Amino acid sequence: MPFEVSLSSCWLSGRHEDGYEMLREIADLGFEYAELSHGIRVTLMPGILKAVEEGWIKISSTHNFCPLPVGVNHPAPNYYQPSSPHSQEREMWVRQTLSTLDFTTKVKSKRIVMHSGSVVGRFLFDPFRKVNKIKAVRGDDFDMVEDVQYLDALEKAKGKLLKKASIAMDNILNSYSRVLPRAKELGIKLCAENREGTMELPIDDEMSAFLDTLPEQEAVGYWHDTGHAQIKHEAGLADHYELLSLNSDRLTGFHLHDVTGEDRDHSEIGTGRINFDRVSQFFQPHHALVLELHPALKVEQVRASHEIILSLLRNREREAKS
Repeated sequence: MPFEVSLSSCWLSGRHEDGYEMLREIADLGFEYAELSHGIRVTLMPGILKAVEEGWIKISSTHNFCPLPVGVNHPAPNYYQPSSPHSQEREMWVRQTLSTLDFTTKVKSKRIVMHSGSVVGRFLFDPFRKVNKIKAVRGDDFDMVEDVQYLDALEKAKGKLLKKASIAMDNILNSYSRVLPRAKELGIKLCAENREGTMELPIDDEMSAFLDTLPEQEAVGYWHDTGHAQIKHEAGLADHYELLSLNSDRLTGFHLHDVTGEDRDHSEIGTGRINFDRVSQFFQPHHALVLELHPALKVEQVRASHEIILSLLRNREREAKS
């Protein structure tokens, strides 16, 4: 079973001035595919296009916004939000997303990873204030998923968030509706990613229903981030594997990274708390398996992470033959 195992440019784009050399470094590490993450500056584009045209590297996916808005020189996937109460910001989100669609076509990719906005905290609105207070009082050693008071506060917070989110969700739906026809025309899937922030949308329990509401269903996908899912799983906010199962029919790709210490994600795979063997049961050949690793990780850690994923895939192949 051939799989697209890819390395996200988030690991190295900040230290490269030439997109060609950036992709050459990824290829030299043994990757046939790269993801162009949300830190791709306009100045990196010519080299990227040259590398893709020469054919020695393929682009598994891009991450909105790609390239970055003009004048922005740091990763900024939430620079404009489709959920914004301000029509001008939503308009800019549409323009930048259309730009990502066009660039994704130029680099011959068919997937865009999407952030879908958040609930704006008006008047210091934070439904998770009591939840965070309980965590602070309990300290780091208490079991969140077994603490009745914590879970009760969590459910109430989620209910408050859902009530507050209705207008934002309407804005998100309208924003997506303006770009999905273009995605369908180009044969590209917009892949909504599960998010780590408690105020980000859609909340995990609503992901499947959200995807169902979008038009142009053939241009819609789900993108699973293992670190985000694990952090929320441990906080009682979502079930990591139920989230995967409920959205498995729409899965288009993964951001693969581990969670270590006090919820430090984008860590070396195999050094943290994620059961990647269980996650790998959801891998399919049409998925992009993207290692999304922190820029501070060393080359050896990237190689080790890559080898673990390749080993899991070899196990899958043996299982398929047996």
